[in-house]
Amino acid sequence: MARRVTQEALAERADLNIRTLQKIEAGQTNILITTAMRLRAALGCPWDVLLGR
Repeated sequence: MARRVTQEALAERADLNIRTLQKIEAGQTNILITTAMRLRAALGCPWDVLLGR
C-alpha cells in the first residue's frame, strides 16, 4: 500500500498470477524464495521492508 500499487499491477510486474498474490497477502500459502525475489524486485524495496521487519 505504501507504494500505491494495485494487486493487479504488482502481479503483472512480478509476473505472478493475481490469485497467487492474493493468497500470499492473505497468508493462505507459503511463498517460495524465487517468488519473494520477484516481489522484492517489482516493489523495489529492501528485504527487511518486504519481510516486515
